[in-house]
Amino acid sequence: MYIEKKNIGDVLIETINLHRATLREAEEFKQQLTEDIELGNKKIVIDLSACEFIDSTFLGALVVSLKKVTNLGGDLRLVGFQPAVRSMFELTRMHRVFETFGTVEEAVDSFGK
Repeated sequence: MYIEKKNIGDVLIETINLHRATLREAEEFKQQLTEDIELGNKKIVIDLSACEFIDSTFLGALVVSLKKVTNLGGDLRLVGFQPAVRSMFELTRMHRVFETFGTVEEAVDSFGK
């Protein structure tokens, strides 16, 4: 499994251990995140620091998951953009939709504010 999970307090951190996050992994990722949300996780941080590339399908899985968790009063935040991933988010204007942070600690701390 390429998703590593841990909790810091009531925040779930999911680290995506893929160099390329694509269509092949997007459905499994979306299902896993949906399960985590349904289990009551409302504060989620996705660490993308290992990803050198994400495609539009994987980005779509992030958007769907953000909608699900915000509808339940929660939030999903992103961490660790490499240059190509940052470009993808800027090109698609998704950097305006997601809150992004440089480190997991910053993202976790942001939930306390």
